[in-house]
Amino acid sequence: MTTNSSAQAAVSGKVALVTGASSGIGRATALSLARAGAIVVCTARREALLAEVTEQCQMHSPESSYIAGDIGQREFAEGVVEQTIARYGQLDILINNAAVPMHRNLYEISAHEAEAVMRINFLSCLWTTFAALPQMLLQGEERAGGKEKVRGEAGVIVNVSSFAATVTPTFETVYAASKAAMNGFSQGLWNDLGGSGVHCALVVPGPIDTEIWHKFDDAGAYSGKKYPAQLVADEILVSIHKRRYEVTVPRRNPSLVSARVVATFFPAMIRKGVARMNPVAAKLIDEAVARARASRKPVNR
Repeated sequence: MTTNSSAQAAVSGKVALVTGASSGIGRATALSLARAGAIVVCTARREALLAEVTEQCQMHSPESSYIAGDIGQREFAEGVVEQTIARYGQLDILINNAAVPMHRNLYEISAHEAEAVMRINFLSCLWTTFAALPQMLLQGEERAGGKEKVRGEAGVIVNVSSFAATVTPTFETVYAASKAAMNGFSQGLWNDLGGSGVHCALVVPGPIDTEIWHKFDDAGAYSGKKYPAQLVADEILVSIHKRRYEVTVPRRNPSLVSARVVATFFPAMIRKGVARMNPVAAKLIDEAVARARASRKPVNR
């Protein structure tokens, strides 16, 4: 899919903040926004990669910049929004894309590790959204020119989720939970932001070819066709232009459509199918029981 000229025009001259911009979907989205004429602020933890993608953005949008840091820390997440507004005087587009994978046996994940995933994958989205909303609401008021019904230019928030929240694979419990939380948050925003001029779009990628897949080491992990990150970036720009509420990428993909229908109406079938494709080995349970026994504190009677 090639982003059409009207979608590009919708972001030209706008200020866009993209989290997780150093690679994958975030990188493709930042570059697409810059090519379309947006001023892009890139943020991620890996500064060398961030500087590289920002330099490429500046070839199309010279005022683009980056802010390196950990979006999983509330102070930084809120600060990156505040710094963007302070520098450019506006924030028109917020792309909440930052995420880390967690493809591990549940018995080997600590509560601390699970919380870290939630902070980056979901709470960062919540923090940046709350930080951006006041500025976007003021922009809507200013651009309405006193006309209450004209608030279409306030701002757009795009939350990048995952199909794993719809059909959760084995060993993806924590990751899927973080994305399911994002889904619920986005769906709530659809109602709560009604009439404000601020729009929220939920983009749900299926199997996209990013570096995440190189971190999976179990034989049952997904090994089918993967789609380019640019496909998601294109849909993000179209979602901003057309103010779509939810889109799955790739769109109208037979496998994803079928999986969504089955998950909705026949959840037991999905559970059985996932368990058959990637079962939990009895050895993992035995090892977890052994660890539990070893760590159990004696009971005083």
